[in-house]
Amino acid sequence: MKKFIIPVMLMFSGSVFSQVSVGTSGQENNKWTFGGGIGLGFGSNSAFYLQASPRVGYRLTNDLEGGVVGSVSWQTSDYYRSTMFGVGPFMNYYFARSFYLGANLQHYFINYKDKYYDYKFNKEETALYLGGGYMQRIGNNSFMQIGVMYNVLWKEDSSIFSSGLIPNIGFVVGL
Repeated sequence: MKKFIIPVMLMFSGSVFSQVSVGTSGQENNKWTFGGGIGLGFGSNSAFYLQASPRVGYRLTNDLEGGVVGSVSWQTSDYYRSTMFGVGPFMNYYFARSFYLGANLQHYFINYKDKYYDYKFNKEETALYLGGGYMQRIGNNSFMQIGVMYNVLWKEDSSIFSSGLIPNIGFVVGL
């Protein structure tokens, strides 16, 4: 079970923290940001993974942004089928236009079915991701983010996820 979670979380982390914010430097009154990420994966045994993570935020100051992020993922293979929904608030603090600190609280609803053993379970889990990283400017209002987040609520013996550490690469437009 946990062996399939590691690649899923790596794909999930890259897309959940990928952000596209709408806004232009000429419109300082527009403090709303919108965006999200999409993940797609294929593997052995007819494995298929699809994930989407929409988000909406509000710039409280030029350097502080808060909002809500959601996620939905669907996975299937010859041996299992799983759906996972998540929702929660996030907060990002940007400093020196090259670094960021972030917090993201997600509550997940997981539905899993093992096709081989005909085993099913439904579970809920909460994750509090804290972390940060480096931002590289790639355009006028565009940045690439490279960082790492850690789920401070993760427990090895009771979590559906195989690790609390989540590397992330994402993009932000409009900061």
